[in-house]
Amino acid sequence: MKDLILKNSKIGQLDKGVFANKDFKNGEVVIKYNLKPLTEEEYKKLPKSEKQFTHRHWGQIYLYPSPARYVNHSSNPNTVQNLKKQFDVALRDIKKGEEITTDSSKDDI
Repeated sequence: MKDLILKNSKIGQLDKGVFANKDFKNGEVVIKYNLKPLTEEEYKKLPKSEKQFTHRHWGQIYLYPSPARYVNHSSNPNTVQNLKKQFDVALRDIKKGEEITTDSSKDDI
């Protein structure tokens, strides 16, 4: 995670965000994640504090790991999710220190 850092965010619901710790080029993988598939029973047993880091894709519930769980939504994002390959790709050049964002209403590229 040396290419990314977690710090306070002004746009995040949890006051946290993921920030670039280096420059990223357009098309470069910015953040990789290993989504954990959950059964309905596993989801029900999660504490409320963890449930907020789950999303349903293709009818399956997934738990997002850190730091991916702190990538904030933007209607003008600098990354796009590729859920099948489990990473976010830069939509444009991203400068060191810039917050990493995605449009969470769009599931995949």
